Amino acid sequence: MVRKTDFLVIGAGIAGLSYALKVAEHGKVILISKADLKEANTKYAQGGIAAVTYQPDNYEKHIQDTLIAGDGLCNKEVVEMVVREAPNQIKQLIEWGVKFDQNEQGKYDLGREGGHSEYRVLHHKDNTGEEIQNSLVRQVKAHPDIEILEHHFAVDIITQHHLGKLVKRSHKDTECYGAYVLDLKTDQVHTFLSKTTLMATGGTGNLYDTTTNPKIATGDGIAMVYRAKGVIENMEFIQFHPTSLYNPGERPSFLITEALRGFGAILKTTDGKEFMSKYDPRGCLAPRDIVARAIDHEMKIRGDDFVYLDCSHLNEEKLKEHFPNIYQKCLSLNIDITKDPIPVVPAAHYMCGGIKVDMNGKSSINRLYAAGEVSSTGLHGANRLASNSLSEAVVYANKAAKESIQIAQKVSLQENIPEWNAHGTTYPEEMIMITQNYKEVQQIMSNYVGIVRSNLRLERALRRLEIIFKETEELYEKSVLSQKLCELRNLINVGYLIIKMAKSLHESRGLHYTIDYPKKGSVSEF
Repeated sequence: MVRKTDFLVIGAGIAGLSYALKVAEHGKVILISKADLKEANTKYAQGGIAAVTYQPDNYEKHIQDTLIAGDGLCNKEVVEMVVREAPNQIKQLIEWGVKFDQNEQGKYDLGREGGHSEYRVLHHKDNTGEEIQNSLVRQVKAHPDIEILEHHFAVDIITQHHLGKLVKRSHKDTECYGAYVLDLKTDQVHTFLSKTTLMATGGTGNLYDTTTNPKIATGDGIAMVYRAKGVIENMEFIQFHPTSLYNPGERPSFLITEALRGFGAILKTTDGKEFMSKYDPRGCLAPRDIVARAIDHEMKIRGDDFVYLDCSHLNEEKLKEHFPNIYQKCLSLNIDITKDPIPVVPAAHYMCGGIKVDMNGKSSINRLYAAGEVSSTGLHGANRLASNSLSEAVVYANKAAKESIQIAQKVSLQENIPEWNAHGTTYPEEMIMITQNYKEVQQIMSNYVGIVRSNLRLERALRRLEIIFKETEELYEKSVLSQKLCELRNLINVGYLIIKMAKSLHESRGLHYTIDYPKKGSVSEF
């Protein structure tokens, strides 16, 4: 079956939904989601969305905080653009029904997180992402020109090579004509043709054993664009959130928002000693890369499985009011955060690299845009400043929408695209191979490509991943497609990119910390 549209949106988080709402005023939109529409990385964002709102905060402070966190690798022009345009895009979210907490004076109740010099994080309790996701889903479902297809999985984007045309490695002439999409309910692959396509598939946290990301975060968009010869960059910069709830067996790991540390919670060892002050003068509010490495180091030298986050000294009523979901979650595990410390561990949380895009969200492949975590804009550099990601997503969705509308008015749909060829494929006899390789990939990445790395660990990871890659490609060539098989293939592609880019960076920078090239002036304990 062939489906045609003006705008194809792959992914249903804040970037995909806000883009869809804007381009839908200028043409037909098909929005595909591999799960239910409400299930996206956005939903799991607790802390909030960062933007300059009131004095004494100003654009320059937000810009400098972002540049400092990014450890010298941010694109300053991009940082300035996102910081200055974020407030207007947040106003748009509010118009779409998103509600942010206000204080008794009727002003927005701003939070502060690690790396921020001012209170500038707008939030809704401790479930900001869910509030945003639900509000945007309501708007999208009500729009007559947006067709929503849930439980549809994008397998590959369509480019010239599907027409039998060679595409040079320069990328400059490559064009995206849509995507091959697997209907997960019928197991049929359909051809979706579009004038422009937005990739908004989110991150890749499921490469690791411990992650705050939902199970759908398997690097699909990055892998698709890589296979289409698009430019991917900065994949070595994987952000581990310093504080996920230590609860073995739970997946995804429950996030303990950084806003709790901004509220005054203190990190301590299991014997009750504060430790962040010896790693950074900013203590518990140092940028995430520093805090995650400090926790990782303390756990290793002490042989502990976790550290504690202590809130017991904070106002009990305000703590419950601001963090109701964390309070209830911990209480379900017999942890009363007003009295008991919370056991926490770092968890894979956010991909700072991804599909390289320009300042309008355009990738190296013509007619293909990317926004949100799947993209690499230059905003985050080597380390994302807390709560900048949602701001980036709405700003770039807006920029991409504006250019997509112009492009859609100029180009025609590419016809004569061959349908998906499933000839000779069968259902794999041993699904256990997929499950086992999936687990092994996670073990490889967690053991060798985690918070602290080395040349030896990276080389070992690469050798082991290559074996799994060959096995999986053989299985893919002869098997009927399944979501699990496609996700495994994508994770392997993304894992390979992370390892290769980490191996090529011969210094410790931001989230990439290697014992073979320790950073000058860093704390010796690392």
